[in-house]
Amino acid sequence: MTQDLIRAADALARRLYAAGCRYAFGMPGGEVLTLLDALEAAGIRFILARHENAAAFMAEAAWHRTGAPGILIGTLGPGVLNGINAIANAEQDRVPLIVLAGCVDADEAETYTHQVLDQRAVLAPITKATFTLTPGAAHVQADKAVSIALEGRMGPVHIDVPISVANTQVAATVPAMRAPAASSALAGDALVAARTWLADAKRPLMIAGVDAMNENAEPAIAAFCEAHNVPLITSYKAKGTLPEDHALALGGAGLSPLADTHLLPIVAAADLVICAGYDPIEMRPGWRDPWDPAKKRVIDIMPAPAHHYMHQATLNVIAPVAPTLAALSDGQEAQNTWPGGEIATCKAALADAFPADTDWGPGAIIDVCRTTLPRDTLATADSGAHRILLSQQWDCYEPRGLIQSTALCTMGCALPMAIGTSLVEPDRTVISFSGDAGFLMITGELATAAEHKLKTIFLVFVDASLSLIEKKQRERQLSNAGVDFAVHDYAAMGRAFGGAGHTVQNRAELHAALAAAQSSETFTVIAAVIDRGAYDGRI
Repeated sequence: MTQDLIRAADALARRLYAAGCRYAFGMPGGEVLTLLDALEAAGIRFILARHENAAAFMAEAAWHRTGAPGILIGTLGPGVLNGINAIANAEQDRVPLIVLAGCVDADEAETYTHQVLDQRAVLAPITKATFTLTPGAAHVQADKAVSIALEGRMGPVHIDVPISVANTQVAATVPAMRAPAASSALAGDALVAARTWLADAKRPLMIAGVDAMNENAEPAIAAFCEAHNVPLITSYKAKGTLPEDHALALGGAGLSPLADTHLLPIVAAADLVICAGYDPIEMRPGWRDPWDPAKKRVIDIMPAPAHHYMHQATLNVIAPVAPTLAALSDGQEAQNTWPGGEIATCKAALADAFPADTDWGPGAIIDVCRTTLPRDTLATADSGAHRILLSQQWDCYEPRGLIQSTALCTMGCALPMAIGTSLVEPDRTVISFSGDAGFLMITGELATAAEHKLKTIFLVFVDASLSLIEKKQRERQLSNAGVDFAVHDYAAMGRAFGGAGHTVQNRAELHAALAAAQSSETFTVIAAVIDRGAYDGRI
């Protein structure tokens, strides 16, 4: 009997489809045409971006909305290297990104050097694994890539796909996929100790981060916090783990010294800290060693051992968050925690520290957007001063309601993340928040939004300065250098690419622009003009 055969590229594409992938993003070259054909044949839609870096951020957004790994396509040499920033971001932000790169065949690379370099060596430090596709192992390598990207602490995996290998015929029969790693949980003497600590705690506190979000542990965290009256601080990436209007939600932390003045004293007052999938890579230096593990009981629940030494725990649990919290909570009676009303006091102090009732400025802009747009609006944030303020003022009512680069903190991510979000969820209101410098980095992707008839709202804070860096410059009493640039007509850029464009300078104009954007049949760029120094004293 003749065995059914398919291309090696088809074996790879079909495994990605089986993992739930329905979108791939990038820019093709001649070396990846077979791969592109195989993805489309498998049912994975390819989205042409204007730059591979932007494509990777679109892929991340697709992962957030679908739960399937993102896919980045880059041709050899400059194509895949263009994605380096966003691939590194995926490694630091724990994003399961499959990086598929074209490359020349091994024998040809011995004599042909045009655009040829060791892509695996370049990507090895910023990926969980890197492979070169081979015909005999195509199915296995595809399964390994998906498993490695998703298991443990998530991250990017790279596969070089040589030109001839992509076309090589392989067996269509798929070998058995690897079973997911078994979930362990707290047990034995460690469980006894942890349960005793919880029973004794009068001021317990939980800090949740990106790993908990990646495990979809939000229901377990909410149930635990409510059962034991435990307040929750999250990293910026994990905002919405509890709806942020919940009495126990203390909002996000990570970059705002102003927020830290209220949150760190709560951490100091806690007699039990439970870190639930909390990765310190998301946090600022103020969170280095916020407790002494010799004097405070700290339980750290994480998918991989903590070798960072940013701070240490009394008890380290290498296990998923949900079953660990269930084991810790089982049969425990609720305690009268924080009897002095400290949590309500902290929430009130944070609200006062970030007032929403100013006449105009970045805080007022965020307030108008949050109160005008639907409760289930999905938002993205670029890096810069606006992101720090936004992450304190923009309440999230669901996980992934605000996505951003929290570990690498790279600029130019918000606009493509919003495009990826709108592609997957076209019926949801999606808004991106960018500084004017970050927006200029990525403006060409408005063409992608136009071609796919997206209705995304792109808001730009316009002050013609790298505000956060200029602020630090002034605080160090250094001369003004390298942070200012010209004022441009961002609304006109939106119109030039086929969208709507508005320039606003007060609350009424912004409200009208948002209303128009929600009824528009195309995307909208809103340029919100603010004063220099508008973030002083506010972040």
